[in-house]
This record gives sequence, C-alpha cells and structure tokens, in this order.
Amino acid sequence: MYLGTPQMAVPTLEALVTAGFEIPLVVTRVDKRRGRGNDLTPSPVKAAAIRLGLPVSHRVEDAVHVGAELGVVVAFGQLIKRQVLEALPMVNLHFSLLPRWRGAAPVERAILAGDQLTGVGVMRVEEGLDTGGLYSQAVVVVGERPVAELRDELVIVGTALLLGSLRQGLGAPIPQLGEPVYARKIDSAELQIDWTRSAVEIARLVRLGMAWTTFRGRRLKVLAARVSSADAAQSPGVVVQHAVATGDGMLQLVTVQPEGKAVMTAQAWINGARPGPGDQLGGGG
Repeated sequence: MYLGTPQMAVPTLEALVTAGFEIPLVVTRVDKRRGRGNDLTPSPVKAAAIRLGLPVSHRVEDAVHVGAELGVVVAFGQLIKRQVLEALPMVNLHFSLLPRWRGAAPVERAILAGDQLTGVGVMRVEEGLDTGGLYSQAVVVVGERPVAELRDELVIVGTALLLGSLRQGLGAPIPQLGEPVYARKIDSAELQIDWTRSAVEIARLVRLGMAWTTFRGRRLKVLAARVSSADAAQSPGVVVQHAVATGDGMLQLVTVQPEGKAVMTAQAWINGARPGPGDQLGGGG
C-alpha cells in the first residue's frame, strides 16, 4: 500500500504502478476546501490514485485491513502509530542524508544551511520521527539550484532507489550513524528577508521560492537573485542599480513580484518603481 500527500509523492506512486507492484490501498490526507467557491479539493496523491484506478482512504488505520505486505510512505505528513506499524511494516522515502535533517523540511533546511550534499534514503518506519534504519541511500549534489529543481531530482533518484530496493529485497536496515539534526517546518516569519544578513544567506532563502520583503510599505516577493561582486557601500536594504546592499555583500535581484502585480524582471520593477536615495527594502512593514 502507499501513503503520501503532495505532488512530489505522485511520481513514486506512478512508478510503482508502472513497475507492476500491486497497491491495494492509497492513504492520503482529507480533501481541503480551496478557492473562492470553497470547493473540496483532493490531495495530488488522491487525484493520481483515482486516475490510476486505485482505492483511496483518509484513515491510516485502514492500512492493516487490506492484506498488504509492505507500506511505502512518501511525504505523507503524519506520524504513524505503533499499532499500525506492528501490523504492517513500512518504508519511507526520506529526502536527506539521515540522521541529518530529520523532520518536515529536509530539502529546505539543507539549502538554508549551505549544505553541499544532500540525498535520499529508503528508511524503515518507526514510531519516532525519522529514526529508523536505512535499507539504501543515494547522495545528490545541492549546487545553487532552487528548491523545486533540487526536490525534483531527489524524487527521481529516490524513486529509482526504492524500486531497486524492492526488487532486490530490503534485507536488514543499517542503523543511522551521526548526530541527528532536525528540519523543522519553514514558518512564514523566516521567509521575510532580513537585509542585515549576508548576501549569501539571503540568496539561499530566495532559492526556497517564497522569500519576501517590503518596498514603500507593500510586499515584494523576491523569486530569483544571486550574489553580486559589486561593493556594498550602502546601508542594508538600499537598492543600487539592480542590486541590494546587505549586511555582507550585494545581492543582485533577478525576478520579483510586487504586491498585486504579475511576476516580472527586476529591471522592469526598478524601471517602474524608481527607487530613490531615501528608499530602502524592508522598511515600513
């Protein structure tokens, strides 16, 4: 059986079906109300399961009644209770090099920390948070990619790793070695740019795709940026041509989205907004 929720869990489900694995049940979160009409919307995994002709449940407890031999968990978003795990062994596709970045946001935390390497592992599911032993693991270079691109590669590598492990037999898991580091969920306050931080740190935050600041009291999303070699001779937050002064170095803006407007190049925004000598990003709310 299969347990997952977001879009990143869909390719693995599809690959398992294509490879001929029988999936008697898919478990995912309940439908959510979205949009102006407040209509119920299924999770991406539920939508995929229906398209593939697979039965769906929103109750983890139903996993023990379908005659499955193994549960596969990918970005499910819930801890699984002991009584369920005792009735049905499960493996989890986790997107980090465990025990570094256990928890909800391993890909984002790897980027924010400046990790050069991350990875994906097929892990035995235990009652604890990502504490189980590893059946297999692969390393992936982080590079300077945005989170969506890095996540896509991890899903591709992880899916191949999972299929290989299932075909060859899982064997005995190897205990995790090293000091655990926890990847707590990214909260909205962390996504606001603090221009007193270094250009390198802010560029990492921008790669998460949700970073924002303010300009003249209105929100400005910074969707793409890179560290500039220009000299930062201004106060943090001051715009100099295409770049913004930070606490250490200059950050060149590439793509932005002003509040209430479409995504645009930084040049187009600067041409329209015309930041003056007294203007500063991050001021006035």
